[in-house]
Amino acid sequence: MTQSPPPPARRPSYAQVFRHRNYRLFFAGQLLSLMGSWMQTIGQAWLVYKLTGSPLALGLIGFLQQGPIFFFSVLGGTIADRVDRRKLIVVTQAAFLLQAVTLAALAFTGTVELWHVAALALFFGLMNAIDVPTRQSFTVELVGREDLQSAIALNAIMFNLARVVGPAVAGVTIAAAGEAWCFAINGFSYLAVLTSLALMRTAPFVAAAGRQRPLQDLVEGFRYVVAHREIRTALLALAVSSFAGGPYLTMMPVFAQEVLGAGADGYGVLMTTVGAGALCGALVMGRLRADILAQAPSAAAVGFGLFLVAFSFTSSFPLAVVLILPTAFCLMLQGSATNIIVQMKVEDRMRGRVMAYYTMSFLGMMPFGALAAGAVADRIGVPLTLTCGGIVCTLGGMLALWLRRRPSA
Repeated sequence: MTQSPPPPARRPSYAQVFRHRNYRLFFAGQLLSLMGSWMQTIGQAWLVYKLTGSPLALGLIGFLQQGPIFFFSVLGGTIADRVDRRKLIVVTQAAFLLQAVTLAALAFTGTVELWHVAALALFFGLMNAIDVPTRQSFTVELVGREDLQSAIALNAIMFNLARVVGPAVAGVTIAAAGEAWCFAINGFSYLAVLTSLALMRTAPFVAAAGRQRPLQDLVEGFRYVVAHREIRTALLALAVSSFAGGPYLTMMPVFAQEVLGAGADGYGVLMTTVGAGALCGALVMGRLRADILAQAPSAAAVGFGLFLVAFSFTSSFPLAVVLILPTAFCLMLQGSATNIIVQMKVEDRMRGRVMAYYTMSFLGMMPFGALAAGAVADRIGVPLTLTCGGIVCTLGGMLALWLRRRPSA
């Protein structure tokens, strides 16, 4: 008796994801909140540049805001595996609201100084180290494993749609009314995500039996990453790209003003184009077949590095806009494809901890790169700094491709 062939695997579908009520609420709340967050990101960078005129100061603020992710995201992931994730996200989002409102008040009153921005950036970073791995691991609770790839792709689309709209609105807002309004709008936007979380219906949290000590959890998560070759290689390539290439965003205000001769409006256009390129990367990534998806992180790293080198050589604003589009496309494709590979491979009990290592590789390496890039740019200039970063990204991607194809020992 012949067996019938197995049914073909279901093609990833965005429509399927929106069947889940909780995900619909999550998507709507996060989209509005992220638009506000991008407005604050642009406003804060422009404020720091206006206060100091220093690439090093931009790098320092970037380090303070993102550095805690490297040091504490694994601890955040451990917490996410031990408590109700929805309630934990409510706490972190409320903290972000407080941070935005405080920065807005300082800016509106004209009393804001660099140390204020630095202190608030550090506070944001500490909360973000808990929030990011928690939100990443919360996705599977909203949609289940069968819709996970599409949900991750939609999360990336949402993030980058906000990245298109937020900087464009921020550029106009800064030029017309000043940075303070960017911070105030962001503060109000957090009400959307807090409302969506309050309306969700989630199963009661049940703590896993036989929990280890937190330090043992951290060690177990690291061993899990090291033992799985595909996860290990993808995270290595992502860490290199984030450190060497990620700071191009931090250096963008200086590049826009001093190299391209563009002001706040031009900076907003560049960052909007970054969002458009990343949005295209997210749209493509959500439809990739499994065999192509496996190669995407390493190949995208090579493309990101090459386009970043090309971008660093231009002094023409229109050409810079054209080149930044595929640069952002490749970095988003690498980051999102790595996210999918890790989430599809990891066991549920390890999800928070392993996603914390993803967060560390992606967001956690950027502040170190921003700090290094700021110091180097003060000496050799922003364009040459970006050139060097692009070359390192290209070499890192090529190394990851070789490691993937090398026979296992």
